[in-house]
Amino acid sequence: MSRMVSFVILLAILLGITAVFVLVMANFLIPLFLAVLLVIMFGPLHRWVLGKCGGRTRLAAVLTTAAILLIVLVPLGLILWQAEREGELLYDRLTGTEQTAGAEKGDLSAQTQTPAGDEGPAFGVDDVAGKLAEWGGRLGLDLDPAGVRSTLLDKAQTWLAPAAWGAATYVGYTLLALGVMVIATYYFLADGPEMVRTIMRLSPLDDRYEEQLIARFADLTRAMVVATLASAVAQGLLLGIGLFFAGVHAVFLLMLLAMLLAMVPFIGTAAVWVPVCLWLGFQDGRVTAAVVLAIYCAGIVSMADNVIKPLVLHGRANLHPLLALLSVLGGVQALGPIGIFIGPMAVAFLQTVLNMVHAELESIDRDAKKREAAETS
Repeated sequence: MSRMVSFVILLAILLGITAVFVLVMANFLIPLFLAVLLVIMFGPLHRWVLGKCGGRTRLAAVLTTAAILLIVLVPLGLILWQAEREGELLYDRLTGTEQTAGAEKGDLSAQTQTPAGDEGPAFGVDDVAGKLAEWGGRLGLDLDPAGVRSTLLDKAQTWLAPAAWGAATYVGYTLLALGVMVIATYYFLADGPEMVRTIMRLSPLDDRYEEQLIARFADLTRAMVVATLASAVAQGLLLGIGLFFAGVHAVFLLMLLAMLLAMVPFIGTAAVWVPVCLWLGFQDGRVTAAVVLAIYCAGIVSMADNVIKPLVLHGRANLHPLLALLSVLGGVQALGPIGIFIGPMAVAFLQTVLNMVHAELESIDRDAKKREAAETS
């Protein structure tokens, strides 16, 4: 009896310490999860580097981590540099800094000439209020420019201070998370196999089931990363094609924004093409181009995500396309952006565990039948 009481107390202590551990690590779960994704995706590269280093795990982990940073950060830096150039050009056009005579009608950044001697931007608060009132009038709304201006200023004062503080906090957390991710990537590469063996030794689960779960996790990780990136790139390229034929400038910048937002469910590329279509229709007066672009984006660009992800997950993660789609949407609704990965993984792990339970039940049934046969004989 005393041994059972001791075990119960030990189990209660274990649960309490586990709860504290989860609470302490909660803010770093996403960076750690992303580090695991990088280790799995670049596993073949690390094994190649390890072979070239003669089995020196620490050196190989350092070199692989540096290679991952170069592979990820250098292309990302070039993309952001090109996007920054187009963003500056777009800003110059919008503010009237760059004056171009005879701007084309289809230019997204149609010029507004500033009066002589006026050094301010072409689009001030008064101009924005006037445009909103004008657009509202086209929609049948009676808006007073002065009232719109007052509302904009009031909202700006209400939003700017919290937004600035939130942005600073977010930047600080992002830098900390990136540092944690890089350090975790190194240690997972250097000590990952030993960590896995330790977990398998401490786990009461049968080793063959643990190996199946680990292999399943690796397969799902690769499938989710490939599905997410393929869908985002495809949507960005499709949107770029539509913007090019619609005569919109800063196509590369808008494509980049679309690719980034395509990885955020319930927002997606609509956050890019809807404002562009509104600009074409109301500001440039190109109603036909705006309508055609909106139909193309709604029917092809936005729907590409619902085709590519289920197909990739079905082919590589062995999930039905409908179940894959619902797991992504449900995961995001329940867990936020990280649910893109965790939702399908939870469904696939459930399927795997059910198969394990079924195999165990069959094994128990066979053993029971053998005992019955032995007793009757």
